[in-house]
Amino acid sequence: MNSRNRVVKDNLFKLFVFLLAALSILPLFLIIFQTVRNGISAINPEFFYKLPKPPGESGGGILNSLVGSFMLVILATAFSVPIGTLTGIFIAEVRNSFTELLRTLVNILQGLPSIVIGILAYLWVVKPMGGFSAISGAVALAVMMLPVIIKTTEETVRLVPFTLREASFSLGATYTKTIIKIILPASARGILSGIIVGTSRIIGETAPLLFTAFGNPFVNLNPMKPTDALPLLIFNYAMSPYEEWHKIAWGASLVLIIVVLGLNLLLKMVGKRWETKF
Repeated sequence: MNSRNRVVKDNLFKLFVFLLAALSILPLFLIIFQTVRNGISAINPEFFYKLPKPPGESGGGILNSLVGSFMLVILATAFSVPIGTLTGIFIAEVRNSFTELLRTLVNILQGLPSIVIGILAYLWVVKPMGGFSAISGAVALAVMMLPVIIKTTEETVRLVPFTLREASFSLGATYTKTIIKIILPASARGILSGIIVGTSRIIGETAPLLFTAFGNPFVNLNPMKPTDALPLLIFNYAMSPYEEWHKIAWGASLVLIIVVLGLNLLLKMVGKRWETKF
């Protein structure tokens, strides 16, 4: 009888855990379902290669936002990856009071609201430059990427066996060569994962871009000029009174969700391929 009670309790607990797990992912499925239902009608070939049309006219596309988002992500990655990687290696390799303080500051930076980072980027970049620009937006997004890259780099570097360092030193390699030739290749998967996770985080951010990139109804390839982005287009069009713009906003939301899901799938594929290779 006691054995039977234990089996019943075990099954009930498994069912309870399953229901909690299903409940935790239910909002994601609801968001995806609502976005697909409202945005799929706006998706067509012209949606990706045409510019937005004036209010009252049907049609139009999101070419300016796609180009702007791509440029912002490229610039933000170029700013954050070198700094974040080197900082993560430094925190992992050097252990003293300064690195402990640095780790605490990174945790605080990770918890800062995105709108605060946008205001700081406005004060630090936009005002000195005398206007909005893609550079200022990329700086704000890079600051948001930094904690993710730093923490993943630190954790990955710490997983590299110390015997690899000893073997490198025993062969006469300097500390710099050991980092470049041994530590970085061994940590490449974790660093790449941090970059992908950081990119998937910033690609949907709106608040920092309101104070920095500002938006642009035309395609802009000049990083010193204002540029548009998918989150900005969704925000502005969703707030407008025009039904046609609401439809485009739903379509852009669907594209953004697909991009974020694609980045997460890419992260899984990279991890599996790296495991298979090594």
